[in-house]
Amino acid sequence: MAVDAERAPEARGEAGADAAPARGRRRRGARHALLALGWLCVALGAIGIVVPGMPTTIFLIIALWAFSRSSEQVRSWLYNHRRFGPPLQAWHAHGVIPARAKLAAVAVMAASVAVLAALSHDWIGPVALAAVMVPVAAFIVSRPSAVPAGRRGIGGC
Repeated sequence: MAVDAERAPEARGEAGADAAPARGRRRRGARHALLALGWLCVALGAIGIVVPGMPTTIFLIIALWAFSRSSEQVRSWLYNHRRFGPPLQAWHAHGVIPARAKLAAVAVMAASVAVLAALSHDWIGPVALAAVMVPVAAFIVSRPSAVPAGRRGIGGC
């Protein structure tokens, strides 16, 4: 028995009527997961303000990304926050990563490779980790450490 492509949405590759609520549930679930990730990163960023060696900016950037996909109201709050906003605005407008954050990030990456090398029984794990972390560290170090001179008023920085 042939399926009439004009009448059956499934035959044309279209989802049936039950697909829309399922997509809505997935979107709500993803939204809640992104909100949770955002708040976790805000908490880690806040801890980084007072704990030496703990990065702040990268956690705030991840939080801003998560909030931008889950809650415009929370994203706006974070982006315009008195304490957290300026580094986010500097990153957004100029790609700035503060020197202290660069140092902390590269130090933590180097320590991770060193600890793995000390605890590993072979060389594959440390080399694989270094192969990932060296380009990431190079990217971090290559970013400007401050807003370029004469551009301080641009982008809210």
